This record gives sequence, C-alpha cells and structure tokens, in this order.
Amino acid sequence: MTQTMRKETAAASRMMNGVNLDALMATVTAIKGEPELGACRFRASNTWLAGNHNRSTVKGFYGAKQEMVHRQTFTMDADEPAILAGNDDGANPVEHLLHALASCLTTSMVAHAAVRGIRIESLESELEGDLDLNGFLGLDESVPKGYTAIRAKFRVKCDPKDRERVRELAQFSPVFNTLTRGTEVSLTVEGP
Repeated sequence: MTQTMRKETAAASRMMNGVNLDALMATVTAIKGEPELGACRFRASNTWLAGNHNRSTVKGFYGAKQEMVHRQTFTMDADEPAILAGNDDGANPVEHLLHALASCLTTSMVAHAAVRGIRIESLESELEGDLDLNGFLGLDESVPKGYTAIRAKFRVKCDPKDRERVRELAQFSPVFNTLTRGTEVSLTVEGP
C-alpha cells in the first residue's frame, strides 16, 4: 500500500486520538470470532559490537496465524555511560526498559481511550526507576540486581472527568503486566 493510499484510507476511516478505529475494531472482531488469531510471537535479535555496545534488530513477528514483516527494519543501540565502562553510544538496557514501559502504557491508554470515545489532546510521561549498582556489580548479594521501584507520572490533556478512566487503561499494557506480574524467561547459551 502506498503512502497516498494509506492517507486516503485513514482519512476515510473513523479516527480518534490518531487511532484508526475501523482497522482496530476489524482486528478485535476477527479475534473474537477466531481467538487463535490473537496468538503472537515477537522477536528481536542482538549483536555485540564492542565493549558494552550492542545492537538489537527487529524485522518481523508472528501474528494472525502467519509471519509478518515490518515495513522497515528497526534497530536499537544499547551501551553504558562512561561510569560503567561504556562509550554512551546508546541508552543503557534499563533505560530501554523504561522506554518500553512508557511507550506501551501510552499506546494502551491512547488506543483503549479511543475505543471508549475518550478524546485525548496530549499525553506525556516521565519515568524513573531505582537500581542499586551494588547488586549488578556483584558487590552485595543481598541487593537486587534490577529495579526495586519504578515510578511513571503521566500528564494527560483530556476532559477532567475522564482522567481516572485513562489511568485505569494502563491495566491493558502488556509491558506493565509483564513487569508487575512477572513472566518466565528461559536462557540458553550455545557455541558457534
């Protein structure tokens, strides 16, 4: 589909908060009728570049019972600041986690608000997390190696009566749910 065709399709569709409601509701209807269409598998590959610098690449995913390819390949660099022996060539991994949480909460709030007829004029957030390097560096076994707390503060411009409803829509965020409920992670290391 060309850029012009996408714009024409979007213009002809019902839009709310920049979300194409017709496309979203078509997906919802299809999954209601055939629940296995909702099973997805997202992927990222990562390559170590040098020092603490590495790059993740995202090309496609499995969804709607088929392999899907993004319109472009996405790359995300990660590094550490100089204080952690890096060159600061990218946000560090725990900062990427804050980005994943912020963007997933934003997407969930905006899309679910649109479906509920809640108009959002603007939405911004600031996230911060507490992490003690004594755990990561292996200096104190009693100190957790990851975040011990994350705070997300959102500013939303909408009808004041809808603000609490928008906050409640965070419950639909997959990243929020993964962090707050936990998930099984398996790890294997193989040779060449």
